[in-house]
Amino acid sequence: MMQNWEQNQEQSGEDDDEISRSQNKRDAEALQDIGERLIKLNNAQLNQLGQLDIPEKLLDAVREAKRLTANGAIRRQKQYIGKLMRNTDPTPILEKFAEWDGSSREQAAKFHQLERWRDRLLTDDKAISALVLAHPAADVQRLRTLVRNAHKELAANRPPKSSRELFKELRHLIVNDNTPQQDTDNQQQDTDNQED
Repeated sequence: MMQNWEQNQEQSGEDDDEISRSQNKRDAEALQDIGERLIKLNNAQLNQLGQLDIPEKLLDAVREAKRLTANGAIRRQKQYIGKLMRNTDPTPILEKFAEWDGSSREQAAKFHQLERWRDRLLTDDKAISALVLAHPAADVQRLRTLVRNAHKELAANRPPKSSRELFKELRHLIVNDNTPQQDTDNQQQDTDNQED
């Protein structure tokens, strides 16, 4: 019986070692992923990271990896970055990544909002009224001209120059407008209800 208990303890100890080794491997892979992402950053982002509490040796290694072109050299440099990452607190780096990801999502959302407005303007005659309600500074005459020209270009199978101009006009209007934003779907429903 005592022998079985000792065997169970040894097996339990081996299981703990196995779990620990597996966790260590996952942690090392996660750090290497962070290192890979560091290499993909542009110089402005690297400079922002340089202002954080990150070892200069790590940033230099990342810059060197960006400079390299030979596959073998890049692979070795990535391994070196992974090694440096093991001695670096990744928290400030991950926080900066989260900040950048958030701003990227915000920019993508704004871009999609502009695309939705342009599509609505090109397909719905009532969309200009909804846009003016949402953004009183809108130049209605310019918007109507761009929409009309975009329809003509589409019918004549010409490049969508006016559609692109309409997008630029919307970007200028919406980015520079300080009017509080409402949901565009709610605006459309309000406009439809007023006309009924």
